[in-house]
Amino acid sequence: MSKVVCVTGASGAIGSWVVLLLLQRGYTVHATIQDLKDEKETKHLEEMEGAKSNLRLFEMDLLDIESIFEAIKGCSGVIHLACPNIIGEVEDPEKQILEPAIKGTVNVLKAAKEGGVERVVCTSSISAIIPSPKWPADKIKGEECWADLEYCKEKGLYYPIAKTLAEKAGWDFAKETGFDVVMINPGTALGLLIPPRINSSMAALLTVLKGGKETYEDFFMGMAHFKDIAMAHILVLENKVASGRHLCVEAIRHFSDLVDIVADLYPEYNVVKLPKDTQPGLLRAKDASKKLIDLGVEFTPAEQIIKDAVESLKGKGFV
Repeated sequence: MSKVVCVTGASGAIGSWVVLLLLQRGYTVHATIQDLKDEKETKHLEEMEGAKSNLRLFEMDLLDIESIFEAIKGCSGVIHLACPNIIGEVEDPEKQILEPAIKGTVNVLKAAKEGGVERVVCTSSISAIIPSPKWPADKIKGEECWADLEYCKEKGLYYPIAKTLAEKAGWDFAKETGFDVVMINPGTALGLLIPPRINSSMAALLTVLKGGKETYEDFFMGMAHFKDIAMAHILVLENKVASGRHLCVEAIRHFSDLVDIVADLYPEYNVVKLPKDTQPGLLRAKDASKKLIDLGVEFTPAEQIIKDAVESLKGKGFV
């Protein structure tokens, strides 16, 4: 594989780490963002070591395939992270989440195939695995488990619907065309924040620090450090033996476990303890992401993820 890789959604919390690690590994990176005039998207990327010589920024719209072609031109690999990330209430789910997620994924894959790209690594989510209330109670959830779309529709859970349908659309495209597609399914992404903007997972942690009582019953399965998620994408891109879905969590945990760690590490904050089992039917498990561990991903321990995340929130003035 040549050393030119396109990263969509490059200015986000995970995307920024992907760009940083690729630059450190000697890659030339085509990084896509939404607005070239927005310093909150561009500045932290342009300031990275190696960016002057090896980073090119592209303005891209997931629904405009020509803009995707432009960014992908000359690349041998694509890491596709760009996706709307709205966990709460949505006014127009079709326009805000579903269309950009599903059609955007297919557009990226089409452009990549036509552009001669060798492999695309797509960022799916644990939200394409959970909520799955009909899953056997005695079986650990993993790559073979899918979110229950009927349950999600009944509850108005548009983010899991979007991520599930987008991932399935990606697999359909791969099956129909024979194109090389691999998926990463990250858990709650926390850690050292590179961009100035906060992501939804870090916002959830901020809520915990401020005494929030939300349990994220249908959205939590475990966490992973931004850096580890980024490295998972790169190792899957580089290793041809990698195939299929890859659950990406430090361990399968309940949200109450995360809250307990925050409370123990930061007693000075008004952290509200939650019931022990906040995720009904979810079995806890260590080394749940065995496929990635076998590829060489070394997951940051939960306590260190939380420390990096909280100190990052403090350093950026969010708390």
